[in-house]
Amino acid sequence: MTATTNLDHLVIAATSLEQGAAWAKSTLGIDVPYGGEHPQMGTHNLVMSLGNGVYFEIIAINPDAPAPNRPRWFSLDDPYVQMAIAKSPRLLTWVVNTTDAVAMCAQNDFPHGVPTPMRRGALRWLFTIPEDGQLPAAGMLPTLIEWQTEPHPSVSLPELGVTYKSLTLHHPYPEWAAARLSEINAAHLAEVQGLPANALPYFEVTLETPKGELKLSSQMDV
Repeated sequence: MTATTNLDHLVIAATSLEQGAAWAKSTLGIDVPYGGEHPQMGTHNLVMSLGNGVYFEIIAINPDAPAPNRPRWFSLDDPYVQMAIAKSPRLLTWVVNTTDAVAMCAQNDFPHGVPTPMRRGALRWLFTIPEDGQLPAAGMLPTLIEWQTEPHPSVSLPELGVTYKSLTLHHPYPEWAAARLSEINAAHLAEVQGLPANALPYFEVTLETPKGELKLSSQMDV
């Protein structure tokens, strides 16, 4: 049976949860509550629901946790990412859930990473993490997650008046990007638009917030 794929969550990186919380208050008009710690990666997060089984994560390196014996996920150890988020929290990537992460990785040649057992509190899941900790296609392509606990964590997260509307990839090679999404059964989750040949790719997410419609972009200024 073909594994199904759905949008799972959006990832914002911050230098600290305090910085992330202040950004959310200023940008979204809400207070995002604490989620928990990821002991295997030395990170922690703030989380909230975006409706329809999708949630929103602000993640940061946990200064009170020991550093992992490998690069942290989401490129958080990358100096370029660290310089970018020092200015302001940034939209880093998106995550899709699948019913079979191992099979999904095996059915295509793009290196999404190794399906790795992860945990946060009572939650358990498989998460595709490259050995170097870098994001797939610099965050343009989603990371894969396979939840191993029920129900989906979004069910228990607070809904604070921010809802997900759409996701658009902007890429100089849109046919390539669309083909990679099709390989993981995710073509229906994002619109793909072309850019000039030498332009840097980025993606945008549209949210409805208490302050009105908001577009978040993965473009970074360092």
